[in-house]
Amino acid sequence: MTTTVIGYPRIGAKRELKFATQKYFKNRISEDELQAKAAQLRSTHWNTLKNAGIDQIPSNDFSFFDNTLDAAFLLNIVPERYAALHLPALAEYFALARGYQGEDGDVKALPMKKWFNTNYHYIVPEFSPKTKIQLHGSKIFEEFQEAKDQGIITRPVIVGPYTLLRLGRFVDGAKPADFIADLAAAYKEIIEKLSAEGAEWFQIDEPALVYDQTEADLETFRALYDQILPAKGSLKILLQTYFGDLRDSLAVVDKFDFDGIGLDFVEGRENLEVLNKVKFPKDKTLFAGVINGKNIWKAHYAKVLSTIQAIQSNTDAPIVISTSCSLLHVPYTLDNEPKLPADEKQYLAFANEKLGELHDIDHILTAGLDDPAYQANIALFSKPRYEENKALNAKIAALTPADYTRKPARKERLAIQKKEFNLPILPTTTIGSFPQSPAVRKNRYQLRHGEITKAQYDKFNEEETKRWIKFQEDIGIDVLVHGEFERNDMVEYFGEHLNGYRFTENGWVQSYGTRAVKPPIIWGDVSRREPITVDASVYAQSQTKKIMKGMLTGPVTMLNWSFPREDVSRELSTQQLALALQEEVLDLEAHGIKIIQIDEAALREKLPLRKSDWFTKYLDWAVPAFRLVGAKVKPTTQIHTHMCYSEFGDIIPAIDDLDADVISFEASRADLTLLDALQKNHFETEVGPGVYDIHSPRVPSEQEIINVIHKILAKVPADNVWINPDCGLKTREEPEAKASLINLVAATKAVRAELAHEN
Repeated sequence: MTTTVIGYPRIGAKRELKFATQKYFKNRISEDELQAKAAQLRSTHWNTLKNAGIDQIPSNDFSFFDNTLDAAFLLNIVPERYAALHLPALAEYFALARGYQGEDGDVKALPMKKWFNTNYHYIVPEFSPKTKIQLHGSKIFEEFQEAKDQGIITRPVIVGPYTLLRLGRFVDGAKPADFIADLAAAYKEIIEKLSAEGAEWFQIDEPALVYDQTEADLETFRALYDQILPAKGSLKILLQTYFGDLRDSLAVVDKFDFDGIGLDFVEGRENLEVLNKVKFPKDKTLFAGVINGKNIWKAHYAKVLSTIQAIQSNTDAPIVISTSCSLLHVPYTLDNEPKLPADEKQYLAFANEKLGELHDIDHILTAGLDDPAYQANIALFSKPRYEENKALNAKIAALTPADYTRKPARKERLAIQKKEFNLPILPTTTIGSFPQSPAVRKNRYQLRHGEITKAQYDKFNEEETKRWIKFQEDIGIDVLVHGEFERNDMVEYFGEHLNGYRFTENGWVQSYGTRAVKPPIIWGDVSRREPITVDASVYAQSQTKKIMKGMLTGPVTMLNWSFPREDVSRELSTQQLALALQEEVLDLEAHGIKIIQIDEAALREKLPLRKSDWFTKYLDWAVPAFRLVGAKVKPTTQIHTHMCYSEFGDIIPAIDDLDADVISFEASRADLTLLDALQKNHFETEVGPGVYDIHSPRVPSEQEIINVIHKILAKVPADNVWINPDCGLKTREEPEAKASLINLVAATKAVRAELAHEN
């Protein structure tokens, strides 16, 4: 069979693109130097796929920031406020992604949201009546030609028009229907140009088809492709989907003149049933996503072959074997992990190794089950990988509803806590982390490489903590944080103190733009080995008379931002994590920490894309897992949580059901639209909608934050509001972090004075 992948990682095996782009932002290298590094990475990417024997190689899956932004930029979906800056093309592109603050003007970044059910973030396209869609750039054509010059005919890829409309934000009365004709015309022009330049296949990604589809949605799809496909000529068009199934749209999609349709058979297992009901036409090619593109476990070849056989039993169409989604969501290669034991490494497959899996499956389909690769794989899966913690799992099986219920009820607890803390109206705080400066990173590097002692490492962190405590006290923040200088990552740090985790050195995965994360691996049953945050929190509290928040990562986020096991349910892994974190919470409380923040930044991330699956397959265990962590604390202990960069409006009742005392949300990039959902659902939890975007380097003015606070108070009672940034400040430079917080406190004091005057 033919082999392919949907997309490939682009940040570089050792984050070369991240570091080059950051240097460009700081004017340490020119645009030409940045472009040269990008071209080098693309060449490595294409040749890696070619040398692995992959038959169809994608192009234009590379991006400086985000592929959805790339598509919008190519099509001139650029709001007028950015065009008015009259910046060079690349600078304008980055202004959309990061905001801009300079002599030419001051604009916020476009909203950023999670890409379907992943930890990758996309930039939300903005459509207004002034949007003039037209082919405006040349990136997709230049990269096709770049590969062609190296002797590689690639399959160019772009986010499709239907997905752009489903994910887009429409302002000033604009509606999706307003843009169908112009989008269709622009995609027709792309097709014509690619065909003229010698492309053989063109991949249009339409993952929005795996959402629930209404008849109106399907009519939008029809209207777009009725106009686009007549232009294809000899160019073959692949409609690619991923992250789910096409249960309500395949019967529509397969009637169009697509030459290939890509289906996910990993997360979209229901696609097998769909194929049984909708006979896939034999004149199209089925691109079968059978290798997991989102997890790092070696494929079980017997299961993969079984899936392929089930597909073949339902269609006579030619089949291309592929990954379930882009390999953007896994690290580059196990070759960069020399410290992983060989007996554990054999169970893993990163992006490069998944190329080998595609090759193996292709060869086994020809050579048969006597193939050595198949026999080795069967032998691997026939032996246990770890020893079960039977006592832990018995404890979980014995849990009752009372173990998940906090007493007394929240309304009574909040009244008790207001008397206990005596905080001012609109209390100010931050989400947890402060900038991880070069000195902080150097301190961690020196400890890791044996250049300093643990005592020296701890002493540095204590001094850094004291410095930032003084800053918080000096500017008047009400509830302090210690800054998290000892933490490399909000998940990895906790995993290092738990049984059942494994870690990589270079397992970097892009989260957004230049931001990469290194998800740990849940290897076996999880339990707390030792206290995790107690020492740092107790030390920080000893340095101030103000309240110091304890900071934890919640069980659902620990799961969602790790590579999870595939041999047990995610529910069981999350319950194990919840019990481990419950021990930590009770330890903090016993040591005098009165406010404990349990971050669930990724709660919505793994919410099933089909609403019918929300409770039966996720929320019915994810919400109780959070409640389990804090269920045993005293009424005087206040539980906070934090959530960021997702669409929360549709699960507000479930978030309220977490039974936290205070929840802070990312809200500023989305212009506080979340507040309408809070108001509509009579949200009871106290809230801290972020008043400024920390993922942008721009510093909000005091008046800007005052205006944001007024918007919040128009929707939420002042007694229920906290004032905080959108997220932690780890990735920011110290001067901009301090300037922003000074303005945040000053703005809050100004609004407090207004409220006092009104009363």
